[in-house]
Amino acid sequence: MPVQSHVDANYRFIAAYNEVNARIAQRQQALTLYVTLVVSLLAALVALKPGEAQARLPIEWLVLGFPVASTCLAFLNYKTESALTNLRHFLSTLERLNNAHLALPSYNTDPRWSQSANKARRFHDFASAVLVAAGNAIAIGAVSKIYPERIADNRPVIWVTAMVAVVCVIALLMMPKLSYRPADPA
Repeated sequence: MPVQSHVDANYRFIAAYNEVNARIAQRQQALTLYVTLVVSLLAALVALKPGEAQARLPIEWLVLGFPVASTCLAFLNYKTESALTNLRHFLSTLERLNNAHLALPSYNTDPRWSQSANKARRFHDFASAVLVAAGNAIAIGAVSKIYPERIADNRPVIWVTAMVAVVCVIALLMMPKLSYRPADPA
């Protein structure tokens, strides 16, 4: 006779929570990566001060690194928020097995808990949006001050940087709309 094996719901719950914790850590790492990229790009802009080699330096291309970093942060936050929402739906399903959510506190099933978690996580979205706005504004200011002639000849670079930054800030501020919300209690 073949032996059937299955994983107990408790182990599935623990595994899913480990995945939730990993996703939260990834979200923090994405923010760290963004700050590192922006500071590095700003340092490169300052280090490549105008001089004899100025005409050969690809300053315009370097400035485009700021909107690329901002876009990547928005995409990584979207990916993480989607994964967290999916995992929390799964956890809520496990919490509801045999109506356990009616007898035990259920973090992912009871709206009181999930709404508080969503409100707290919203500050990550605020921090991300502020960093994107500030990083791009500082970049535009620095490049305009350090390389005024080059930027005067290449205004589209500034406009692209500004427009992408605005779109990323809006996307980051709208991220909570993706946050997990429990189904109506049953």
